[in-house]
Amino acid sequence: VVIDKKFGSPTITKDGVTVAKEIELKDPYEDMGAQMLKEVASKTSDIAGDGTTTATVLAQAIFREGLKNVTAGANPMGLKRGIEAAVEAVSDELKKLSKSTKDKKEIAQVATIASNNDKTIGNLIAEAMEKVGKDGVITVEESKSADTVLDVVEGMQFDRGYLSPY
Repeated sequence: VVIDKKFGSPTITKDGVTVAKEIELKDPYEDMGAQMLKEVASKTSDIAGDGTTTATVLAQAIFREGLKNVTAGANPMGLKRGIEAAVEAVSDELKKLSKSTKDKKEIAQVATIASNNDKTIGNLIAEAMEKVGKDGVITVEESKSADTVLDVVEGMQFDRGYLSPY
């Protein structure tokens, strides 16, 4: 997708949340719906880090079908309870179908897929996970250089503020 910016050069992306953030509609009711989809994409990105396009398409389908049912006379609260039950059932099934990664190679494979099939990034993320462990924090930052590097910071790091000895 190419996003035309009012100021600056166009942005090329295939990231759903980036596309969603740029959508602004003139009609206030349509824009309300667009804002809801932006929220879906943003929360998905924050929690899962990926899958924003899928989440947006699912949210739109749930809304469209829900609206059809309410228009046909369905009870909105019953519909809401049904959606919540379906979400729980799907989540449970996905947990059953999921499998943990066993080694660095499998982590690299998953990370490569998540990074648009970039093996360099996939291997770097696998190396980072090996160093910090499954509960460690990995922060990805854009570099001003062309190099892709891994910096491991031991202990805790505070981005700003003062640390008091008291």
